[in-house]
Amino acid sequence: DKELVQLKREARMKGGFYVSPEAKLLFVVRIRGINAMHPKTKKILQLLRLRQIFNGVFLKVNKATINMLRRVEPYVAYGYPNLKSVRELIYKRGYGKLNKQRIPLANNKVIEEGLGK
Repeated sequence: DKELVQLKREARMKGGFYVSPEAKLLFVVRIRGINAMHPKTKKILQLLRLRQIFNGVFLKVNKATINMLRRVEPYVAYGYPNLKSVRELIYKRGYGKLNKQRIPLANNKVIEEGLGK
């Protein structure tokens, strides 16, 4: 946040405007089931790893993913995640595998143990 404010101030001092760069990441959640779905739409949802309702994935923003999202728009909700929402999501729903056991990611300690740092 402080960096963003600093960049805006510098741009204003120089007499210009600061335009923030477009986000490179999307978070997509499936919100509808498979009732009366076109086969192509079903295939796109499989490619996006959205096989069940309320599954969510992070996707890179590029022309291909945008076109796929346009096709499946009635079945998904998507947006640009911020750090706070990603952190909340990982700590609430994230799991790691340690010694062949599924362990909830309550804090960074589990990740450090798994990576050996």
